[in-house]
Parts: sequence; C-alpha cells; structure tokens
Amino acid sequence: MDSPDVQLDRDLELAQREKDPDHETLKRLSENLQLRTINDMKKESLALHEMVVSSSVDPGDCFAKMSSLLRKLKDYVLTVNPEADSSEGEKGLTKHRSPVIPDDFRCPISLELMRDPVIVSTGQTYERSCIQKWLDAGHKTCPKTQQTLSHTALTPNYVLKSLISFWCESNGIELPKTQENCRNKKTGKFVSDCDRPAIHALLQKLVDRNPEVQRAAAGELRLLAKRNADNRVCIAEAGAIPRLVELLSSTDPRTQEHAVTALLNLSINEANKGSIVNSGAIPDIVDVLRIGSMEGRENAAATLFSLSVIDENKVKIGAAGAIPALIDLLCQGTPRGKKDAATAIFNLAIYQGNKVRAVRAGIVAPLMRFLKDAGGGMVDEALAILAILASHQEGKLAIGQAEPLPVLVEVIKTGSPRNRENAAAILWSLCTGDAQHLKAARELGVEEALKELSENGTDRAKRKAGNVLELLQRFEVAVNP
Repeated sequence: MDSPDVQLDRDLELAQREKDPDHETLKRLSENLQLRTINDMKKESLALHEMVVSSSVDPGDCFAKMSSLLRKLKDYVLTVNPEADSSEGEKGLTKHRSPVIPDDFRCPISLELMRDPVIVSTGQTYERSCIQKWLDAGHKTCPKTQQTLSHTALTPNYVLKSLISFWCESNGIELPKTQENCRNKKTGKFVSDCDRPAIHALLQKLVDRNPEVQRAAAGELRLLAKRNADNRVCIAEAGAIPRLVELLSSTDPRTQEHAVTALLNLSINEANKGSIVNSGAIPDIVDVLRIGSMEGRENAAATLFSLSVIDENKVKIGAAGAIPALIDLLCQGTPRGKKDAATAIFNLAIYQGNKVRAVRAGIVAPLMRFLKDAGGGMVDEALAILAILASHQEGKLAIGQAEPLPVLVEVIKTGSPRNRENAAAILWSLCTGDAQHLKAARELGVEEALKELSENGTDRAKRKAGNVLELLQRFEVAVNP
C-alpha cells in the first residue's frame, strides 16, 4: 500500500495530466488538500493570486498547472456538493452584493476589472483600451507613476489575464467584453446599472442630525463610488459632492474618513474632478491632510494626487498649503501614507511654483534620509522627486547643500535602471556650472559608471550620462590644459 504522500503525488500527477480525471482521484485530492467546498476553492484561488502577484519571478507553466488543477477540483466540488457554504441568508445576499474585485485586477485608469491587461515600459499594467487612449492623446508618461515612457509598445500580461479569468470563473462573474469606461460618456447617453433611488436615500441621510446615520451613509457612498464607473456618475449627478465636502469638516473622524475617501473614489471620473474643485473641496481636503486620522490623511493625499492630474489644480492645491502637510505625512506616515504623500508631491512639483514651495518647506532633508536608507522602501520615490526638484535653481542649491554625491554615485553604479536614470539627471543638474561638484564626482570614480550607463541605460539615462561625461571632459581640459 502506498504511503499518503506517494498517493497524493500520484493523484496530482494524474489530475494534471488527464483532461478528465476520474471521480475517485478528485475525491482523494479534495480530501487531502482540504478543498471540499466552494468557499475553500475561492480562498485557494485568492491565495494563488496573491502568490503570483507578490512574486518577482514569472510563474510560467507552474501557474498554468495550478490553475488547471483548481478548475478541475472546482467542477468536482460543484458536482458533489453544490449547496455547500451557502446559507439561505447568503444566497439572498448574493443577489444584491457583488464580490470585491482585487485591486491588482483593476485598471489604474478606469479602476474597472481588466479584460486585456498590458504592460508599459515602466512595468505598470493597464487595460489596453485605456492606456491606448492615453497614448493616442499625445501623453508620453506613465499615468500612475508619471515617469517618461522609454517606448510606447504594449506587452500583453498573460499571467494576470489568466488570474483574472480564473477569479471571474471562481466567482461566477462574466469577464467584461468591453472597457466602456475608458471612453468619454455624456450624461444620459448610456444605460446605467446604479440604483438611483438608493443613492438619493443615502444623500438624505448625509444631512441627518444623527451622527451615526451620517457616518453610515457616507460609508455606503464610499463603497458605491469605488465599485464601478456608473455609480460614480450617478452619485455625482444626484448632488452628493457638495454634501460630502461639508462632511470633511465633521468632528467625527470616521465620518471624515468616509467623506474624503468617497471623494477620492468619485474623482476617478474626469468630470467629477472639476465638480469637486468647484465645490470648494481643496482647502477642506488639506485640513483633513493636516489634522485628520492617519487613514483620513492618507486618503486626502491620494485625493489631492487624483485632482492634481488636471494642471490648473496643481496651482490651486499648492496655494492651499497642501505641500507642507504632505511633507509631514511623508515623514510621519505609515508606509502606505508615505507612498501616497510622495506620489502627490511628485505630481504637484511638475508646476514650477510648487517646486519652490516644497524646497522651502524642507523636503530635501527627508528625501535624502530616504535615499540613504536602502531598506526603507522609499528610494525610488526620493530619487524621482529630487530629480524634478533639481531642475529648479532653488532645488538644485538645496540638494547640493545636502552632500548627495556619494549616494548618487552609488545609485548610478548599482541601482535599478529607473533609479540610475534619475540619479544621473540629478547629478547633471548639480554639476552644470559647478566645478566643485564636478571635482567631487570625479574623485568618487563616477566616470566608469557613467560610461556604462551611457551605453546600457534607458534613453534618458544615456542622454544624462553623456551630458555629465561631457562636463567632466571640459573640466579636465580646464584643470589640465
């Protein structure tokens, strides 16, 4: 008689090899792997998803085999135990509640479930139709990171597409046939799935005198606005934005969190961005960023980033005092809060006036701390912001006074392609017209690393490395004529 482990290995091999494994094999696998119910299958599929998404290695055939095995086991479970884990109450709720879509399955542009995910040069994944529209509009940057795209080729993300397909199948969801939300929609020109009477009822509760009723209504609107694009349009059309803005001043921290997060979710819709700003929300969002709970501050930072996609809003947000508050969050926040703050600061600093505000608010010192702490997880963000600040004279001076050359040279030698690019850009700004920095860079042995970067780096890195090498050559001639 085979040992349990040997039998399990044989069953796994047979189930993977055979198109239709026999009933007894699947029964043994279901028992041994403790995948006896549909809920068990859902948990296992989510665990598989988390493993693949978090892995830095392409799972390749391994993922295909695992997902195929899970499909066969799911069919077996449905055959022998179709009603398991579904109480009458749960069955009733299923009709009214959609499963929460994992964030990794949502397009960063539309926030809808992706059907044709593709990868751009920065490594970010988008729905093909959404990113193509972005590129067709003349944009040369990654919408999520704002980094310049080294090329506009779109690479299919087959692993993620398989994960999405399996998740949809496991949850009884039909994979979307089109990404309608990437096209501009005029009010009333499409069929909406949102529940308008329910939304209007929630709006009435927002002005209820009972704080608990207000809190619950704001929380429900927050979730509805996150769920899909139709809800975001319906909620805004119903007049929710001004009422949510009023709740930003609520003395109840949780209500405040719900309100700012609902506005964040609504701001995904381009038309809603204007409505939020026109409702006078920016000063109140900045107040939440300054004195709200940590979750409220994080989501306020994310909201400001979303609104700052529109150039004129960058000016308004900077003028409202957001940058010092963002720097506070950058220094004191949770890892997620620091990321949210850094993303918002980077986008705001595209406007020249905000570069000055950031420098005068003392941003260079914390960025240098992040840059020197390789294990802190903020090196990428620090370099990206320093690179954009270095293009302004005040930023250049502040960075130069922070003695950045040793760590910049080290990044150019050993960093990731994107970080080497940004480090070279900062070095070029610092060395332009500054003999002391040129001398220090040469003494640190940067020339060999720059030569290698000029041959093998990104397009921008090659240009910046070449520019610095040219400055070093001129300096050498001037010193040793």
